[in-house]
Amino acid sequence: MKSNTNSQSAKRTRRDFLATTGATLALFAPPLTAATQLQRTPRQSLGPFYPASLPLDTDNDLVVVRGRSGIAKGVIIHIAGRISDERGRIIAGALVEIWQCNAFGRYHHPRAPQNAPMDENFQGYGRFTTGDDGYYRFRAIRPVPYPGRTPHIHFAVSGPGIESLVTQMYVAGEPGNARDGLLNSIRDARARASLIVTLLPTAGSRGELSGRFDLVLASDGRLALAEAGLLEALRRV
Repeated sequence: MKSNTNSQSAKRTRRDFLATTGATLALFAPPLTAATQLQRTPRQSLGPFYPASLPLDTDNDLVVVRGRSGIAKGVIIHIAGRISDERGRIIAGALVEIWQCNAFGRYHHPRAPQNAPMDENFQGYGRFTTGDDGYYRFRAIRPVPYPGRTPHIHFAVSGPGIESLVTQMYVAGEPGNARDGLLNSIRDARARASLIVTLLPTAGSRGELSGRFDLVLASDGRLALAEAGLLEALRRV
């Protein structure tokens, strides 16, 4: 049986998460103006380990699993950002999904290599729907390398009337970044840099880190999908 100390610690870290994300957003938030022209976030592969079936707990806190009293292994990070299009227009109602391996390099997936241990206190996958401000927020662990890949977190953005995006987030300063084939398949240096996030110490925390990762979708994505939906509806008439 888990100790009360672990249970209280898990509850405390969840409270800290809610308090910290607001500060993270305020710290990193750049202003958007009507004249803003943003660079579209590069697409990356989905990878082989998107969950074969979603876990029972799919909230935006990957560090604590509902019904368990422990906390995931690894360095806790707070990742937050804004979903917008290239013109800087906020996208509300977007579903943001993330998934990553645990601190030992193992994914929650039946086809993942079995040579690393599982962490039953790590959720491995989470989702968050943006509100009117276009922001998302997650608590996860600092990604770790595994054979063939530099540390990364998978992201997917989808929703009614918006262009879907699948990409990956990387961590600044990781030595494996220079050798990672997928990251370096992005030839444009500015576009490649847009996927690399600097993690900074989280004020008032016990060794936690925070970073901001904005995601920019195509400006015409909503219109294109709306037109595609209209055409499909007309075909059924």
